[in-house]
Amino acid sequence: MSRPDPAELYELTEDGQVPSPTHPTHAQSKYPDGSSIDWLQEEAAEREHTNLLRAQHGVRGLLLPWLDACRMWLVVILTGLGVGLTGGWLDVLVKWLGDLREGRCIYGFFYNQVACCSDVKPGEVCDAWLTWGEYLNVQMMFSQSLLHSFVYVSLAVAYAGSAAVLVKTYAPYAFHTGIPEIKAILGGYVLTAFLSPWTLLIKGLGLALSVASGLSLGKEGPLVHVSCCFAYLISRLFEQFRNSEAQQRKLLAAAGAAGVSVAFGSPLGGVLFGLEELDTFSSNETEVMWRGFVASAVAAMALSWVNPFGTSKLVLFQVTSLSDTWRAFELIPWLTLGVIGGILGSLLIKLNVEIALYRRNSSLNDWPILEVVAVSAITAAVSYLVVFSRVQASELVANLFQECDPTKIDYHGLCNPTAMWENVFLLLLAAALKFMLTAWTFGMMIPAGIFLPTIAIGACIGRAVGILTQGLQRAYPTAWIFLSCPPDPTVPCVSPGFYSVIGASAMLGGVTRMTISLVVILFELTGALSHVLPIMVSVMAAKWVADAFGKDGGIYAVWIAMRGYPWLPPVDFHDKGETGAHLMRPVLRLVVIEDGQRTTAELDALLNQHDFHGYPVTREQEFLGFATRDKLQLVIAPLLAEDVDSGRARRCRFSKGSSFDSETDVDLSGLLEAAVLQLRPEVPKELVVSMFQKLNLRQIIFTTKGKLTGMVTKADVVGLLTCNFPHTASLAAGRRPG
Repeated sequence: MSRPDPAELYELTEDGQVPSPTHPTHAQSKYPDGSSIDWLQEEAAEREHTNLLRAQHGVRGLLLPWLDACRMWLVVILTGLGVGLTGGWLDVLVKWLGDLREGRCIYGFFYNQVACCSDVKPGEVCDAWLTWGEYLNVQMMFSQSLLHSFVYVSLAVAYAGSAAVLVKTYAPYAFHTGIPEIKAILGGYVLTAFLSPWTLLIKGLGLALSVASGLSLGKEGPLVHVSCCFAYLISRLFEQFRNSEAQQRKLLAAAGAAGVSVAFGSPLGGVLFGLEELDTFSSNETEVMWRGFVASAVAAMALSWVNPFGTSKLVLFQVTSLSDTWRAFELIPWLTLGVIGGILGSLLIKLNVEIALYRRNSSLNDWPILEVVAVSAITAAVSYLVVFSRVQASELVANLFQECDPTKIDYHGLCNPTAMWENVFLLLLAAALKFMLTAWTFGMMIPAGIFLPTIAIGACIGRAVGILTQGLQRAYPTAWIFLSCPPDPTVPCVSPGFYSVIGASAMLGGVTRMTISLVVILFELTGALSHVLPIMVSVMAAKWVADAFGKDGGIYAVWIAMRGYPWLPPVDFHDKGETGAHLMRPVLRLVVIEDGQRTTAELDALLNQHDFHGYPVTREQEFLGFATRDKLQLVIAPLLAEDVDSGRARRCRFSKGSSFDSETDVDLSGLLEAAVLQLRPEVPKELVVSMFQKLNLRQIIFTTKGKLTGMVTKADVVGLLTCNFPHTASLAAGRRPG
């Protein structure tokens, strides 16, 4: 249905008034990108819509609310199915593209190594999978090595370069992880282009190419963005979601949970991720959480049907511990891993920030595709030389999580007790390489997540610590600290594979600052339910240490601050005796519309001169209300055209007194916001911040005895809560203030 012309929407009534926003002929203007939605107005409109449906007589009054709910559940289920199938086939595509860098199957070009060797029993050699040297019948060992490294690096550059070209050319919003933007959108920020069909297509295709290139990145975080794109596009089929920003965000909250469910095969972790990291269930917790639970379950079932890992399991990294028991002395290395994870996590955030600032302020900002090509070439060349960095990060983590088992193939001599120091050196070298490469890669012009590379860094460090602990126990089995170990030396006491899980959880906790959802995701990811307590200990230690090194709130909060998104972090703010007067902008610094003092032309000039979200309206300092810029622009444009044609200069009035003349005045009182929160300047500053966080306000007006004294906007509170971060808005694009 086409949108009516604004001149028709705001045709003056017989007494010279503009229809009220609640008038049936009023059509609410769309929020422009870069603005924030009015939660109070959206929720009021949603309640009015619900009451209108229930007020219908007869069968319509019973069916219409039910049909409304059915549409919501239909979008939730279709989103879960869509992201589940997409995530599953994305895993298959990434595996095939990644294996293609090392060889091909004799059965067919489109078989990956797992599918090609599906009939081979464990421990047997797969003759159907050939390296490129074997396939091209290259006999000399030196020539084979050159060929393998050339194909490995060339395909990496081709994949990463193609992903960068697609993103730069067709969908700039498809770069990065997308979680910072999703958090901001769920908080009320409007960024419609971020959820467009082109963004969805390029994000999915570019994600497969960038992950397969071997760059130090993952696909888990970006799948949250993909899932939200699915929900947004499906919801556009129904008018009730097109007209309600609040309803859209409830769908996006459920979609975010489904994205994490598919990313890790963790349905419960997905719901808790939405609760803790996306902060989506702050209101209507039961309703939104229930939808997120259903979306996660449907997505997990769709992923299980695709069966991308060929195991008929959702668990991506199965931990095969020989013993479900753990000893008290192991708390020492586990706490050590927690401290290391906290320190390295905080250091990774700081290094990533400095690199992002350097990229923005250097010539790299003008050559994003060239940067991706160069970094992919360096990553492939360096990773090829280190055996633990050569494979895909998911395959590396899966092998590091495994325990040594004589019935299985030893992964590059990882279980060889005579090569303990060599393995420790290679693991720490791989962790150091991935640390540096991840800090640079996260932020380039390609789809990139940080979950998997962070897990890989922690898993390498954890496995190294586990090998050292196991070697120490074997060297001194009778020491008092190891008396709890089995007396039989053939029975292993220390499980280095599980130390990888501890290291991964500590590193991920230090980077993202997640706690509850991280523990649930990891035990669902690995199946290590019996070791939940050690995972909790390491995550707790990592968060405490990381917070001690910087109150930045994690990698996503840092990127939100650098991009300048109007997102209020759910932190407890405590003042030092300050009041709202210390936070507000005094009336002398505000652009105020004085009632009856401006003509339509003068008001239009004011709107063009001061690009704010809205303006307080006063009459001789008495506060009358608050008018938003969007509504004023829609009204003033046709009124100004009428005045130019007639040669009149009508004055804009926001209150109708005895001096009102319909010939010379225009009544704009219907444009004043229906709900404007007013406080006294003496209220505690802490209360003002809390009201913004809990009520999703856009502004608070401060008055004294009915007279305007100042105003605080959401941007002011965001600036207050992010003032401790030195690089706030350093990567922000130009947006409308206020």
